Amino acid sequence: MIPLADINRQDNEIKKEIEEAIKKVLESGWFILGKELENFEKEFAEYCGKKFGIGVGNGTDAIFLALKAFEIGNDDEVITVANTAIPTVSAIVATGAKPILVDCGEDYLIDVNKIEEKINSKTKAIVPVHLYGQVCDMEKILELGEKYDLNVIEDCAQAHGAELNGKKVPIGKIGCFSFYPSKNLGAYGDGGMIITDDEKLNEKLKLLRNYGQTGIYSSIISGYNSRLDEIQSAILRIKLKYLDKWNKQRIEIAEEYNKKLNCEKPKIAPNKKHIFHLYVIRNKKRDELIEYLKSKEIVTKIHYPIPIHLQKGFEFLGYVVGDFPMGEKFSKEILSLPMFPELKKEEIEKVCEEINRFILE
Repeated sequence: MIPLADINRQDNEIKKEIEEAIKKVLESGWFILGKELENFEKEFAEYCGKKFGIGVGNGTDAIFLALKAFEIGNDDEVITVANTAIPTVSAIVATGAKPILVDCGEDYLIDVNKIEEKINSKTKAIVPVHLYGQVCDMEKILELGEKYDLNVIEDCAQAHGAELNGKKVPIGKIGCFSFYPSKNLGAYGDGGMIITDDEKLNEKLKLLRNYGQTGIYSSIISGYNSRLDEIQSAILRIKLKYLDKWNKQRIEIAEEYNKKLNCEKPKIAPNKKHIFHLYVIRNKKRDELIEYLKSKEIVTKIHYPIPIHLQKGFEFLGYVVGDFPMGEKFSKEILSLPMFPELKKEEIEKVCEEINRFILE
C-alpha cells in the first residue's frame, strides 16, 4: 500500500537523536517552560528570519492568542478564507469575534481582490492562510492592512519554510505555526508557535500563554494555559535541523508529479517557494478516482470536503450555498496525493501511472 503519509519512515531516520533528546529532558526533571523550549523558540524564530518565538499548546491556540494580543473579541470581525481547515475559523470564533469569509482563487489561497469589499468599521484583522504550503499574496494583503489599520496574522500551519520573494513566512509582523505530527515540522503530539519581530507583542504573548503571570502566583493580566512542553520542544529542535532537507525532498516529489501527471496540477507563482505540505490535484470525477486508487492500494484524502461556510458548526455565520463558488467547486474536485519526504520513486511512478490510466478510461 502507498500511504498518504508515513511518519514512521521519517522517525526511523532520526530515532536515536530523538531518543537521546527525550532522555535528556526526562533526566532533567523539568518539563514546562524550560531550556528546551527557550532554545527552540530562538532557533525556530531565527529559521523564520524573525526575533521572537512564543511556544504554545497548538496551532489553534497560536491564532487565538495572537488575536487576543491585539485585543480582538466581541463585536469585532476578522477576515479569512472560505477554503481552509476548521481550526483557523474556530480560533477566531473562540475570541468572540465573527469570521468574515472570502472566496479563494485558482491557487486555493484567499483571493486578494475580494478582501477589500469585506472591510468595514468592525474589521480588526485579516488572517491569510498559507494553504498546502504555498504563500498568499502577502504584499497586497499587507498593503490593505496598512491602508485600513488592520492587524495581519498569518496562518503558517502548513507552511514551515515556505517563501515569498526569497523571504520565509511569516512575511509580515506575526505568524502562527502548528507542529501537529503530520506537518512538515511535526511534534510527537500537539504543539504550536507564534513568530514575531515585535518585542512588545512577544512580552504580551508570553504572559497570555501562562495565566498572565510574571512569576509564580503573580498575574498582571487575564491569561490562559497554552504552553509548548519541554519534551516536544526537544523533539522539534532535532527535527528542525532536517526541515530544509525534507522540504527539498517534497519539492522534488512535486516536480516528478508535475512532469508525469496528466491532470489539473497545483498552480504556483514563480516568486513563491511552495514546500508542499500537501500535493493537491483536481478532477471532475474525483470521488470515482478515489475509489479507483483505493482499489490499487493508493491512499488519498480530501483537504477539504466541506467548505467552512457549509459546515453545520458554522451555520450561525449565515452563509448559504453559492456564496463562495470557487471554494464550493474545488471541494468537489480536489484530491491530496501521497506526499512525504521518504516517498519512493517507484511509489511516485505508480501513483502517476494509475491516475493517468483512470483519466484515459
